[in-house]
Amino acid sequence: MKMRAGVDISERRACGLIELARSTMRRVVVESAPNQQLQAKIIDLAQQRRRFGYRRIHDLLRRDGVQVNHKRIYRLYSEANLSVRRRRRRKLVAADRQALYQPARPMRCGVSIL
Repeated sequence: MKMRAGVDISERRACGLIELARSTMRRVVVESAPNQQLQAKIIDLAQQRRRFGYRRIHDLLRRDGVQVNHKRIYRLYSEANLSVRRRRRRKLVAADRQALYQPARPMRCGVSIL
């Protein structure tokens, strides 16, 4: 724990100060094989279809017969640092601007109705 590195403080006291359960700090996360396979499949689909986000990848996986919760797909997608890049706005062709029409008298718009 980085908090204990500079100060001589017990683990119990450090966890109590930041209101963190000690079991949470000690827990070692072990990735399961199915999650690793699914993440590899997600990365493969994301590389094939660069404009697809996690929702569309979830749809593709469902079509392939993979029954997985969308929240797990989002978590694995985010852990792989995948994201759809925002498209840059195209610059419009610069056209000459015309001055606004100035009516000759009040209550005249310059457009003939009849």
